[in-house]
Amino acid sequence: MVCGDRVEVRHDGDAGVIEAVLPRASLLYRSDAFKSKAIAANVTQLAVVVAARPSFSMELVQRCVLAAEDQGIASLLILNKADLPETPAARERLNLLTGIGYPLVMLSALTDVAPLHPALHDHTTLLIGQSGMGKSTLINALFPGADVVTAEYSEALDSGRHTTTHTRLHRLDTDSAVIDSPGLQEFALQHLDANALAHAFVEFRPLLGQCRFRDCKHETEPGCRLQEAAAAGEIAPARLKLFQTLRRLQQNAAQRL
Repeated sequence: MVCGDRVEVRHDGDAGVIEAVLPRASLLYRSDAFKSKAIAANVTQLAVVVAARPSFSMELVQRCVLAAEDQGIASLLILNKADLPETPAARERLNLLTGIGYPLVMLSALTDVAPLHPALHDHTTLLIGQSGMGKSTLINALFPGADVVTAEYSEALDSGRHTTTHTRLHRLDTDSAVIDSPGLQEFALQHLDANALAHAFVEFRPLLGQCRFRDCKHETEPGCRLQEAAAAGEIAPARLKLFQTLRRLQQNAAQRL
C-alpha cells in the first residue's frame, strides 16, 4: 500500500483490519534502472514547491511534472518565500513551464497561504520538491495542528535539511486533501519508454507522428518535426534538449542491465 490508497476495512473490536485495496485512479512513482519507488496514490494534482533560496533544480521540477503527465495528473507550481529579493529571477526560470500553461501560485508560507486555497479545492494534492523549499512550513500553515518539524536551510551548502521522513495525508475538507512527502534530490523516470516520455511533454503532443521517419529519435534525423519546431521557436529548445538527455539516460541504463 501507499499513501492515498483507498481500502476496505473490517472492524474487529476496537481495531480494524484492511481486507482489500481498491483500484487506483493514479499512482505517482519514480524509478531508476533497478527499482521503483511509489510516492502516492489517487492524486489528482501535483504541486511542486520551489523557492529562490536555496536554489532549486529546474530539471528536477520538470521530471516531477513529466511523471505526473504520464499518470494524467494535473500539475501546479508553487513559488514559496515570495518576499525574497531573488524571487523575480526564480520566477523567470519558471517561465519554461508557465509559458506552456502550467499554473503558478506565489506566496510566503510564513505570512499568508490564502492564495493557495482555491488551487487546492476539490483536489487530492501531493506536495513535492527539494528539501529547504518550505513544504513543511506550508503544511503547518495549512494545517495548524500538524506540528511538522521545520529546519533552516544551509546557506553554505545552498541546500535544505530533511525534516519530513514519511508521506502523510492531511484532510483539508470533505473534498480536498494535501499529501506531504519527504524532500527529493533526484527523480528518475526509467519507467517511461521513449514514446511515453515524448508524450509527457505536453507541447510535443500536437507534433508527434509528423516526423519524416516513423522511428525518429528526435536527435539529428532529417525531417524531425520537433527539431524544426525548436529552431522556429514553436517549442523551447531547452525542453527538447531535456527530452534528448532523458532518452539517452534511459538507453544507457538499459544497456547496463
